[in-house]
Amino acid sequence: MPPFPSVIPAQAGIQAPFPPKCWLAFVLVLVMYADKQFEAIAQAIPLRYGQAISAAKSIFGLPIFVGEREGFFRREGLNFKIIIPIPGGSDKMIDALHDDTVDITHVAVPFLIRAALNGSDAVAVAAEFTNPIYSLVVKPEIKSFADLKGKLIGLADEAGTISISTRRLLAKNDVNNGDFRVKIIEGTPTRWNCLKRGECDAVPLGQPQDLIAQKEGFHVLGISNDAVPDFLYTVTAVRKSWAEKKRQAITRYLRGLGTALKFIRDPANRKSVVKTIVETTDTPADIAQQTLGLFFEPERRVLPMQGEINLGGLNQVIAFMAEAGLLKQPLPNPERFVELKYLQAAGVK
Repeated sequence: MPPFPSVIPAQAGIQAPFPPKCWLAFVLVLVMYADKQFEAIAQAIPLRYGQAISAAKSIFGLPIFVGEREGFFRREGLNFKIIIPIPGGSDKMIDALHDDTVDITHVAVPFLIRAALNGSDAVAVAAEFTNPIYSLVVKPEIKSFADLKGKLIGLADEAGTISISTRRLLAKNDVNNGDFRVKIIEGTPTRWNCLKRGECDAVPLGQPQDLIAQKEGFHVLGISNDAVPDFLYTVTAVRKSWAEKKRQAITRYLRGLGTALKFIRDPANRKSVVKTIVETTDTPADIAQQTLGLFFEPERRVLPMQGEINLGGLNQVIAFMAEAGLLKQPLPNPERFVELKYLQAAGVK
């Protein structure tokens, strides 16, 4: 709700800006305005969005944070709430749909695929991030990939694309499975802490932590995009059974998400987007600026245009999982894990 106009009432020796009758009319207008605002809030459709704790302090929550802070979900008539399930690792997000902790959820694609193959009716209804940039960040004394042999690397869940793409990057540079030790650490902020404490010799980091690490003297040996083709990273997922009953809520959410993604891309909004990154990730403004430059200068297809789902990118994740021994032949079709009709209803192609 916009703030009420700032008005200074008449005091002794000060001329009131309006006669008393005008003041009464003005107050009545304000009361009627407030009533309409409260009525709109009461009529808004409640929607609980599940966010992984690993995304809560990283760039991967940006579209949702922008949608919430800029009022795009509210404009669509949603009473939108972000909920971090406890426990809330990436592999727990689909569970939160089934135990009614949340209505829709952020989830990395491999965990959606694994849940669906195990009987969940969860499907992707929108893309949130498409081609993430993960940097392999190492201690200052490590100068080459060869220096990683025998060292401890902090990886994410082995079923996820972060670990799969990092292992590919290592193998491309002659560092193969068995050449290094592994510690599984969920979330970029947690892996960054492991590196800073000196417990990990190398970790894959997303933004803004990889840029902060470089500023503090750590090195980047390579980025995940050097080793893997385009793929679909994170999506918004929902249970089919819930979505069929709540089509209006899903459609409104997708319109709000699409508006947020367009807002992020518009250079005219750069100052506002930087402010959101600073306040949601505890990042200095210069690092926030660098992060957006990394995404869009030149365009690296890190974000979808409006939430559209690239089935080819999803199929690439299926191929990654098969390569890692996580899926067996015959491989499932990507269409099994998506429901596109809600995007179409929201006007997204």
